[in-house]
Amino acid sequence: MIRDVLKSGGRAVTAWCNIPSTVTAEIVAQQGFDCIGVDLQHGLIDYQRAVEMIQVINAYTTNVVARIPWNDPAITMKVLDAGYMGIICPMVNNRRDAELLVGNCTYPPMGRRSFGPIRAGRIYRDKPFQNAVEDVVVIAMIETREGLDNVEEIVSTPGIDGIYVGPGDLSVSFGDYPSVDPTNPAVAAGIETARRAARAHGSFAGIACDSAALAKRRFDQGFDMATIGMDHTMFGAALAGALKAARTLD
Repeated sequence: MIRDVLKSGGRAVTAWCNIPSTVTAEIVAQQGFDCIGVDLQHGLIDYQRAVEMIQVINAYTTNVVARIPWNDPAITMKVLDAGYMGIICPMVNNRRDAELLVGNCTYPPMGRRSFGPIRAGRIYRDKPFQNAVEDVVVIAMIETREGLDNVEEIVSTPGIDGIYVGPGDLSVSFGDYPSVDPTNPAVAAGIETARRAARAHGSFAGIACDSAALAKRRFDQGFDMATIGMDHTMFGAALAGALKAARTLD
């Protein structure tokens, strides 16, 4: 389980699915990534397609997390009932946001999730309730100045397993152009502050990257999870590279 990899100090190289396709999702799943993220926030994926995508991904791995569109109990509970092993929630800015997220992901008495794991119960039929309690990872995105100011209280919230830094939105919140590799010293310092806070509280730290080189640099800095890119950008880059090579042939 992805929780075990991250909690044991392992490094998780992740892929990000934005294309609403079972075909591309299956291709991504075949590559052997440590974790696959299905993006319901900025991706073009709705709930029904997210269900179809996890069905094909699960043929290769159960380490699949969903980035939900917002800190909303309805979509959170539905993707967990569909069998996703974790939630990445955007714009978690304070302890109240973190507590709401945990509550949406966990059953009473800790949380408010309603028990009805329609697909998850079939996949984990031997322990559908224990699966939700023991295996699902809850990840808060740190991507605003407010989130940075409150990162200590976010990572110390019971039930938060880790954070995922969004450098693009974090750059915007500092008044800069969105960048996955910010050069603004204040943003760079904020990223390190978030990582250190997570480590100090026994949580893992993930971050969005756009290349293997940047991911390696983030791992060297002490991050535990790094997304090396998105399916649509990789697809576009591969096509562009092949076309350029073909047009330069003698």
